[in-house]
Amino acid sequence: MDAYGTGSGTRQGPDGPGRRHSADAGAPGGAGTAGTGAEAPSGPPGAEPPVRAGAEAVVPVGEATGAGQPPGGLGADPAAAGAPRTPPAAVDAGPAGTAGPPAGVAALPARYQIVAACALALAAVVVCVHLGMLFLHVAPPNTLTERHGDAVDEWIYPEFEQNWKLFAPDPLQQNIAVQVRAEVSTADGGVRTTGWYDLSAEDGRAIDGDPLPSHTRQNQLRRAWDFYVATHDSRDRPVGLRGALAETYLRRIAVLRLERNGAAGPGGVVERVQFRSRTTSVPPPAWSDEKVSARPVHRVLPWWGVPAEETGESREAEGGAR
Repeated sequence: MDAYGTGSGTRQGPDGPGRRHSADAGAPGGAGTAGTGAEAPSGPPGAEPPVRAGAEAVVPVGEATGAGQPPGGLGADPAAAGAPRTPPAAVDAGPAGTAGPPAGVAALPARYQIVAACALALAAVVVCVHLGMLFLHVAPPNTLTERHGDAVDEWIYPEFEQNWKLFAPDPLQQNIAVQVRAEVSTADGGVRTTGWYDLSAEDGRAIDGDPLPSHTRQNQLRRAWDFYVATHDSRDRPVGLRGALAETYLRRIAVLRLERNGAAGPGGVVERVQFRSRTTSVPPPAWSDEKVSARPVHRVLPWWGVPAEETGESREAEGGAR
């Protein structure tokens, strides 16, 4: 039997080879297979005879061989038929497991890394020493403070002085108003004395209503005055080396505040300053039986001369603060 089914048992239809019929319809004249007694149906000339139920399916030769389809059949690779293929986009993922370039301190050369590590270690040591000194300053008296109290005081005063004690707070019990006035040489060669400037009231107005008041406004003047009182006797004579330091500190604050208020005027220079204070006791609560005097106590300090270099420094400090 050849590829076109032209062997025995195959009838050539009017369309030529390509239709294969069952063996029971192969007799001339349309006679059926023996034993069936069925007559082959007739049809118009040139029409193909129908296929009986149960007969083998007839498939055109062209369809059986895939004629009329692209080479390779359905779903074949277009490249096999000569169609151009678009290559996939190349993705450069880099070498597998390669990390990015180092950043931060790790990107520095080795010698700079050593310098940075030493600087961090030094800063950590300074912070630890400072915290230790603060703890000893506010802690109750103990063996360390008795043996190294001078070293602790040198580290703390005056910049880091604390107004409280660990396990034993010491709240303020007095209201102290600090005022200052100045003797000014004017631009025309004259000398005049200013009125009293209430520095404590200025700080109070700056703090009032401020949810985050400045630490300088709250404590600088008050702690400077306490420092002066603690290092001077009743005749305003300094006691020890810290007395002279307290006087210089308070005088510089006065010059800075006076220049900020424009006390000297255009072309004027502050030559001398004088302080005075008014101290009143904080009244006890209503439920307390404690009795305190409501009479204010005044203290007037002598005139202090202002060196020319301090006036220049105060102007530079004021400009830097602005």
